Amino acid sequence: MSSAAPRTAEPDRLWSVDEHLDDILATVRPLDPIELNLLDAQGCVLVEDITVPVSLPPFDNSSMDGYAVRVADVAGASEEYPASLEVVGDVAAGAADPLHVGPGQAARIMTGAPLPPGAETVVPVEWTDGGLGEGPASGMRARSLAPEGATGLVSVHRPAPARAHVRARGSDVRAGDRVLEAGTVLRPPQISLLAAVGRGTVRVRPRPRVVVLSTGSELVQPDEPLRPGQIYDSNSFALTAAARDAGAIAYRVGAVADDAETLRDTIEDQLVRADLLVTSGGVSVGAYDVVKEALSHAGDEDEPGSGVEFRKLAMQPGKPQGFGSIGPDHTPLLALPGNPVSSYVSFELFVRPAIRTLMGLEDVHRPRVRAELRAEKALTSPKGRRQFLRGRYADGVVTPVGGAGSHLVAALAQANALVVVPEDVEDVAPGTEVEVVLLG
Repeated sequence: MSSAAPRTAEPDRLWSVDEHLDDILATVRPLDPIELNLLDAQGCVLVEDITVPVSLPPFDNSSMDGYAVRVADVAGASEEYPASLEVVGDVAAGAADPLHVGPGQAARIMTGAPLPPGAETVVPVEWTDGGLGEGPASGMRARSLAPEGATGLVSVHRPAPARAHVRARGSDVRAGDRVLEAGTVLRPPQISLLAAVGRGTVRVRPRPRVVVLSTGSELVQPDEPLRPGQIYDSNSFALTAAARDAGAIAYRVGAVADDAETLRDTIEDQLVRADLLVTSGGVSVGAYDVVKEALSHAGDEDEPGSGVEFRKLAMQPGKPQGFGSIGPDHTPLLALPGNPVSSYVSFELFVRPAIRTLMGLEDVHRPRVRAELRAEKALTSPKGRRQFLRGRYADGVVTPVGGAGSHLVAALAQANALVVVPEDVEDVAPGTEVEVVLLG
């Protein structure tokens, strides 16, 4: 995978959120296009315009179960004076050699079946006696049970104008029409359309493969017993789910102990299936910050242009961050802080846009809106830091959820937005209009 090299390290520099993000997006490149079968292409981004080779529908067909007739033969039909027509046979969906309908005749026709030559309109079976010689029919009996329904006489109780209940050839799209543009994300409706126009494969940028791992000897997998000093590993689950939500194929590796060699070996093993690596934890200034220890000088000699730079950002939460590339293909790696809220906020700000860039999308960011802050007291924010507070947004109003602590997972679970407090603002009064990042 081709990618530009990140900026060289600048010790002690305090990066802004925008500078760090710009560096990531200038480095990460969209994945190369490939040809995929339709179902494998779900969630991928088209790299070609799709032109329809055949009209949809490809022929005039019935939108109802009923009888294909000539307009003149049913013009005066009524309950009191029904039109009696000779049934010349059945026209089923998929019929290759349809019948011809002449004056005084009708063909029993099924939904989706081609309008037979000579017929000008379709009368629903409910407007007829169904060939039973009685009142209005509620439906047709199965041909296997009553083959005689395809012959005999049928009474029509209502007139029908020309081309009633007929789906015209090309009424959906015409041959030569462009129906999908390059850059479209293939959702189920687009997959349906591609199949309907006869495309079995399509050229797309594949969904990026994202490998997620968390670090920390204190981490235990859910369902296992906790010993003193241990906590459950939630970050790898949160980040894997977030990567999938962003459109990636995400693999959760789980927790790696605080050992630099083990971490390097684990990452090397995962490179074969990674377009992007995401780690959490071990990026600060502690003696056991294993990610920083293991990756600060990765590839300096053997892999020129690769390596991970660890930075301090003017933001809260999420001040410590790491970014760079690793391995022979210079696979991008984003190292996030270990506190759950810091990790998740960092993902939304930096990893999600990187994933969307790999996919080849033009708009890689979450939507942002302006909203009225509704709170019991003013919000405070450290000077010089851009703060991202969890909040609940609805109908132009946002309400903070939980406190500013980066460990408050329960509060994060209640949030659907991030309240942005700029670097030059130290307090925000209730009623103030604020910027809000919508999380979905």
